[in-house]
Amino acid sequence: MERLESYVAFDLEFNQFEGAYQIIQVSAVKFEGGKEVASYDSYAYTDKPLKSFINGLTGITADKILQAPKLEQVLADFQAFVGSSPLIGYNAHKSDLPILLENGVDLVEQYGVDVFDEAYERRPSDLHGIKNLQLHTVADFLGLAGKSHDSLEDARMTARVYEQFLEFDEARNLVTEQSSLSNNPFGGLDLSSFFED
Repeated sequence: MERLESYVAFDLEFNQFEGAYQIIQVSAVKFEGGKEVASYDSYAYTDKPLKSFINGLTGITADKILQAPKLEQVLADFQAFVGSSPLIGYNAHKSDLPILLENGVDLVEQYGVDVFDEAYERRPSDLHGIKNLQLHTVADFLGLAGKSHDSLEDARMTARVYEQFLEFDEARNLVTEQSSLSNNPFGGLDLSSFFED
């Protein structure tokens, strides 16, 4: 898995009305060196009725949406926050990125890591025994608590799962290095002085 020292994890919440998706929340967290250093979070105005299912799932109310800035402003602020940073997301190539593209924001080239794809690859190893690969299930399985279906918390969870996967990779690499040293009886010794001219 690609190790990104600096990146932005993002997530969207959206409402569906008459077959079209309306973005109702845009969130992102910026990580540097494994730590969150900044965040962006905004609801987005829509005059379309909010489905009760979405309200129940996300806690987003019609009031919050009606008082929110227009989507164009939210997306401009989001793009300014992201800048040229690499992006990570959770299954974003199937939902969030296409919805952003429909709204004139093309971030496909900046999308570096899909944490869902990584979770899928790790199911037989790091996630052995997990019941499904929903973000909150993966986070719970890894001991990373958070509130799901809030795009800011989902962006944070995505980043924390990514950081945990990096730790797994680092530990695996360390074990491999240790193993190669233990198979060589001289592996831990500095023998360079024996070979000097």
